[in-house]
Amino acid sequence: MATTRLIPTHIIKNQSIAYTVHARIDYAINPNKTLGGELVTAFGCDPTTAANEMLLTKRAYADFTGKEISQSDVLLYQIRQSFKPGEVTPEQAHQIGYELAMSWTKGKHQFVVATHIDHAHIHTHIIFNSTRMDGQYKYRNFLGSSFALRRASDRLCLENGLSVIENPKSGNTHYGKWLGDQKKLSFQDKLRLAIDAALAEKPKDYDAFLKLMREAGYEYKPGKQPAFRGPGQKKFTRLRSLKDGYSKGDILSIIVGEKELSPARKNAKKIQTQRINLLVDIQAKLAEGKGAGYARWAQSFNLKQMAQTLNFLTERKLLDYGTLCKKTDEVTARYHELSDQIKAVETRMAEITELRKHIINYAKTREVYVAYRKAGYSKKFLAEHEADILLHKAAKKAFDDMGIKKLPTVKSLQDEYASLLSEKKKLYPEYSGTRQEMRDLQMAKANVARLLGYDEKEPEKEKEAQRKEQR
Repeated sequence: MATTRLIPTHIIKNQSIAYTVHARIDYAINPNKTLGGELVTAFGCDPTTAANEMLLTKRAYADFTGKEISQSDVLLYQIRQSFKPGEVTPEQAHQIGYELAMSWTKGKHQFVVATHIDHAHIHTHIIFNSTRMDGQYKYRNFLGSSFALRRASDRLCLENGLSVIENPKSGNTHYGKWLGDQKKLSFQDKLRLAIDAALAEKPKDYDAFLKLMREAGYEYKPGKQPAFRGPGQKKFTRLRSLKDGYSKGDILSIIVGEKELSPARKNAKKIQTQRINLLVDIQAKLAEGKGAGYARWAQSFNLKQMAQTLNFLTERKLLDYGTLCKKTDEVTARYHELSDQIKAVETRMAEITELRKHIINYAKTREVYVAYRKAGYSKKFLAEHEADILLHKAAKKAFDDMGIKKLPTVKSLQDEYASLLSEKKKLYPEYSGTRQEMRDLQMAKANVARLLGYDEKEPEKEKEAQRKEQR
C-alpha cells in the first residue's frame, strides 16, 4: 500500500533558482536518510551533479524559447510515495519508486529517486525536472493528475504483491500521519477483510473456507451464532456483529454461487495472514534470564507455529522430511536463478541510463567544447563555461571507459530500456512469490528439524570437513 502526492516546487523566497534546485535535491539524497546513498538512483543525470545538469537543461530551454524563468514558474516536481510500515523492504520501495518515475515522466525528464528509511514508514522522494531533456518543452500539471498518479502507483503495488487503498482520503494531511491512521482497524474490520480474502480464493465448500480462515490465523467457534477469534483477541467476534453480507448464510451463498462477491471485496488482501515463524528456543531464552511468564508464552507460541507449519506442509504434501528438503533446495535454486536474471537486467538498465546521460550531455556541450578548443583551451573561456566543459570531458571519458567507438542513438537505448523493463516486470511476480515460498519452506524445514532433533548445521559441518580433507 502506498500513498502518493505530486508537489510543484517554485523558487524559494529570497533565494536563487540554483539554490532552490540544489536545496531540494540535497535534501532528497541525504546519505543519513538513504542508507549512505545506496537508495539513490537517477535518470538522465548523475545524483551527485543532478542539480547542475537540470539547471543546464533549463538554460537550454531558455535559449530555445527565449523565455526566462519567472518567480511563478515551477522548477521541479516532487512525487512522494509512502508505504505501509512493515509491508515493503527499502530496496523494493526504491525499485517501485524508480518504475513510477519512469512511467510518469515517460523517460523525457531528468529525475532523482531517493528512498528514505529514517521513519517507521519507508517513503520515496521522486524529484523530476519540469523542463524536458530536449530543452524544448516543459511538463504541465493537469486536472486529475493526483488520481492518475495514484492509479499508476496502485498498479505497481499490485504487480509487486502489495495492498492498495480502496477508498483513499483526500486533503493535505501529512503522509506519515495519514499512513499511521490506516493501521487503526478494529477487530471487526480485520475479520471482514480476512473473510473477503478467503472468499476471493473461491473455496469449494464451507470447510475449505474455514481452512483458509485458520491459515489466516483465525480460530472458529461453531454453533447457532458462529464466531471467529483472530490474533490478539481475547473474545470471539460473532458473524452477526459484522452486519450485512457477513452472516453464515451470506458466506454460504457466495461459496455456492448464489451471490456474487462485490469487486471491492474481491480485492481484499489477507492482512492477517500468519506466516510461519521459527520456533523459540525456550531453554536458551531462560538461560538468558527470561522468566516463567516468558516460558509460558513461548510454549503457546511454539504450539501455534507448529500447527501453522503442519497446515503448510499438509497443504503442499510435504510431510516427508526428505521430500521437504528436496523441495526447499529446488525452490531456493529457482529463487537464485530468478534473482540473477533480474540483477543482470538491472545492471544493463543502469548501464543504459548512464550511457544515455553521457550521450545527451555530450550532444548538449559539443559546440561549447569545439569553441573552447578553437580558443586554444583558454583559461578565461574555461572559467566562463566550466560546467559545460567538465560535462563534455566526463562524457568522453565514459565512452572511452566503456570501449564505445560508435555512439548508439538515444532512441535505440530507450527501446532497449523499455524491453528490459518489460522483461523485469514479467520476472518480478514469480521472483516475489518464489522468495516468499523459499522463506516459508526454510522456516518449516527448520521447525521440523528442531522438533525431530536434527542439527540443521550438521550437513554444512560435514561439507566443510570434506573441503579441509581435500586441501
